[in-house]
Amino acid sequence: MMGRKNSRRVPIDLIIFDLDGTLIESKWDIAEAVNLTLADLGLPLRAKEEIFSFVGDGIKRLLRLAVGEENHVRYEEALRVFRGHYLAHCLDRTKFYPGVEQVLTFFTNKHKAVATNKSLEYTTKILKGLGAHHFAYVVGGDDGYGLKPEPGMLFKIMEALKVTKDRTVLIGDSTNDIKGGHNAGIRVCAVGYGMGNREKMAACQPDWFIEKPEELMELFA
Repeated sequence: MMGRKNSRRVPIDLIIFDLDGTLIESKWDIAEAVNLTLADLGLPLRAKEEIFSFVGDGIKRLLRLAVGEENHVRYEEALRVFRGHYLAHCLDRTKFYPGVEQVLTFFTNKHKAVATNKSLEYTTKILKGLGAHHFAYVVGGDDGYGLKPEPGMLFKIMEALKVTKDRTVLIGDSTNDIKGGHNAGIRVCAVGYGMGNREKMAACQPDWFIEKPEELMELFA
């Protein structure tokens, strides 16, 4: 843990979670849908590790990188084809990380929300399959509030749930999450088990850095 190292748990009313790499292990289904899309378009497939590195800034950027600058004219087609593949496969292997459901249940009396750069259509289907009842509010990357690190979706959630900045914390696995939380004026807890680059996240100075979801139960009250 870095940043504040209080022995007492910090009182909060709202926990905002990033989705991919924070709540859910989704990279395998994303990579599968990307390569099915590339195959349909007759484009070279990508190594799964390369696709994993593209995740975090929303599906549109993911597909631009996967298609490649030299094939940018196929991008709109790729977006359409990907939608079909990902909706069909987004729950094949995707699941909550170990410990996440325990944490969500532990914080039953807190407001919990999801702020993700992922499109709402995919987010809604995945959460419905895994446990949407845990969350009071969900904002996706195409809801019109901007993408993290812009703070718009975080402001929207706090406004909707009527919770102040000082009683809110954001949990995420990327520099976009940490910067987004800072831009919104709220505390941020980075997670080391997701897809984010650890060194880059640490350089953004999150308030806490945890290695497994269960640690959240020791941090917040």
